[in-house]
Amino acid sequence: MDLSKDWVLASNNAGKLKEFSELLAPLNIQIKPQKEYGVEDAIEDGLSFIENAIIKARHASLITGKPALADDSGLEIDALNGAPGIYSARYSAMNGGEKSDHANLLRALEELKDVPTQKRTARFQCVLAFMRHANDPTPLIIQRSWEGTILTAPRGENGFGYDPIFWVEEHQCSSAELSKEQKNALSHRGQAVKAFAQQISLRLGL
Repeated sequence: MDLSKDWVLASNNAGKLKEFSELLAPLNIQIKPQKEYGVEDAIEDGLSFIENAIIKARHASLITGKPALADDSGLEIDALNGAPGIYSARYSAMNGGEKSDHANLLRALEELKDVPTQKRTARFQCVLAFMRHANDPTPLIIQRSWEGTILTAPRGENGFGYDPIFWVEEHQCSSAELSKEQKNALSHRGQAVKAFAQQISLRLGL
């Protein structure tokens, strides 16, 4: 199937754009954030990562006329019944706080302040949705997760979001202390993009 390699990323998150650009580079795909096409954020009113990923991809594709890739990802903390989950990016703001990565992780730490280490299990979830066009009846959906635990204080300067409080047992450090290469090999998004690259190559002949 002939498909343009000029795609739109249904996000304006600089961290996500950097990761997707690097991980999709081997396919010679040029992906630009939706703001470069004047696309406003979609209203994410789904109740799951899958629903929100599809909503965002369809919205970006409809406005630009281009194939669209969306990711809906977040952190699930078991002791908080899966919160912040689909609300990870606005966790602090939902409680009247600042809308920022740092404010979000501080709220998570505050809510876990009395939870012992062994009960601080968590995982990052990532769902990718790719739509060839806005009316694509069979969007390509990929889901991957990354298991870890939540620290009691931030560590590390790399990454973004909740990376500084996500403990990676395999490397005995936080996600924000991993190198770019290590994170891409381990992370929920890294795993999802690699699986996506394999599937899109097979299905679309890239």
